Amino acid sequence: MGDDVAIEIDEVVAPTAAPTADPMATAASLGSAALAGVRTLVPGVVAASAIAAVATAIGGVAPVVGAPVVAIVCGIAISAIRRPSSRLRPGIAFTSKKVLQGSIVALGFGLSLGQVLTTGGRSLPVLLGTLVAALGVAFVAGRALRLRPDLNTLIGVGTAICGASAIAATDAVIDADEADVSYAIATIFTFNVVAVLLYPSLGHAFGFSQHTFGLWAGTAINDLSSVVAAATIYGHTAASVGVVVKLTRTLAIIPISLGLAALHARRRAPSPDGAVTRRVELRRILPLFIVAFLAAVVWNTVGLVPGGWHHGLSDLATWMITAALAAIGLSTDFSHIRRAGLRPIALGAILWATVGLTSLGLQAVTGAH
Repeated sequence: MGDDVAIEIDEVVAPTAAPTADPMATAASLGSAALAGVRTLVPGVVAASAIAAVATAIGGVAPVVGAPVVAIVCGIAISAIRRPSSRLRPGIAFTSKKVLQGSIVALGFGLSLGQVLTTGGRSLPVLLGTLVAALGVAFVAGRALRLRPDLNTLIGVGTAICGASAIAATDAVIDADEADVSYAIATIFTFNVVAVLLYPSLGHAFGFSQHTFGLWAGTAINDLSSVVAAATIYGHTAASVGVVVKLTRTLAIIPISLGLAALHARRRAPSPDGAVTRRVELRRILPLFIVAFLAAVVWNTVGLVPGGWHHGLSDLATWMITAALAAIGLSTDFSHIRRAGLRPIALGAILWATVGLTSLGLQAVTGAH
């Protein structure tokens, strides 16, 4: 007999349909994940809220100082003694960013579109003047201090526009070294705290009106949180003016980021097909809360916000600002400030003085005050 030949026949199996996901199970899974996310935020939010409660009580006794200043000082003092644990950090980060942004939206419910357009339009000469002054002095002083170009750019844009938000947007374009980003944020933060502590007292000493102080704070203080804190301490009108001016100033990050992107694209070698591989996403440079703020303004303008709600919304915004400032204080990392060294701090001081004096000078020249 010849050799037996074994023939293997593959079994043909009919494809089976993928199991259909149970909508109820999917919803339950998403709900559980959302609940777990909320639970991670609670400890930090509670810690910041507790400091805000104490700060509000102290601010009621000493209204000249104000609850936001007390909150950020308490937060910084606690952070200096002991850094918040990892359990608290998610909630602290949420409060310092999202709660602060929510407070801006709450303030929007008390403004009309006419106020926003009038205030924003009248502030443009001062805004543009301080922007040009800050960027120009940053270029000259940064080179004189022999700072790295990216670090110089980050500090200059952060001071000229909107602090840490501008630094983050600029980093998305120029892809700076992480150390430079940390040093720039530490420098900006240092002068934010100085501004919150010093500006209201200077405003009272010089007899500034609510509008003058709001315009000064909105054009000269780096970060939105510090503008809101300082202006809120000074008065409700100053806070409204300061927020509108600051948000108008924040929009400058769009042309600045696009310009930096074009500059860096020219410096980099193109891809084989000549296309530029790095794109600038609008959502990275235009914060969503600005859109929400404008929506709140429109909502109030068309009369959908009852007049009796305005006082409560204003109080809510102040509380949220106080909690956010407490969280920002708790987030203080002194090691970053120490590692930054004196040269970035020196540039920050030069620019901080430049925008403050330029703002007051342009207000006097243009009559914007």
